[in-house]
This record gives sequence, C-alpha cells and structure tokens, in this order.
Amino acid sequence: PQIIVSNADYERLTDLATASLERLPEVANELLSEMDRAKVVQDGSVPDNVVRMGSTVTFKSDDGNTRTFKLVYPAEESLDEHRISVMTPVGAALIGLAEGQSISWTARDGRRHELTVEQVKN
Repeated sequence: PQIIVSNADYERLTDLATASLERLPEVANELLSEMDRAKVVQDGSVPDNVVRMGSTVTFKSDDGNTRTFKLVYPAEESLDEHRISVMTPVGAALIGLAEGQSISWTARDGRRHELTVEQVKN
C-alpha cells in the first residue's frame, strides 16, 4: 500500500536505518525499502489517521489478535509499556500506514505475517 511519512521522519528514519545496516541488516533494509516507496510530505501535513513516529496504533494480526503499541525510536522501546521500536520488523511495517490498510511483513524467524491497522492516535 501507499505510505506517507513526514520529511522529518523520513530523514531521521533513513539515517537510523543506514546506521543500522551492519547490526540489524534485515530490519534496516526493510525500513530503507519502506522509505524508498514512501510519499514524503511536509512536517505537519501527515493525515491524522496515518502511523508516524510517536503514534499509538491498534492493529489486528493474522493470528486474530489485536494489539496496541506506541511506535518509538529504539532507545524508547519498552514492551512492558507497549512501546515498540521502528527498528523491529513489525515497527518498520507499521510506519506510514493509514487506518484500514494492511501489509505483509517478515518476522525475525523468517515467517510471513499480515497486519491491518485499525486505529491511529497521534
């Protein structure tokens, strides 16, 4: 699906992914791929229903479970506090998606999954 990111998120996420290529090559490459296909808009112009950094997003997984996480940078990650890093496979998949959109993503174990964004709070 088409994804939308702000100019600031695009710059910071591209830098983060590039810096992580040696340490986390699979996720870094996935995030770079997402940034390559993103529609980049001016800061403040991302629609309210689109996942951006700092969004709280509720999504349904292909296993039938519904989960809610805040999308954060790696240093802020805390699964106990429902904060997921953009440098995880599911975090990289979520960035830029709008409510109602679905995406397939590859887990660290190599299995393919699909998720659908149900709600975004910014």
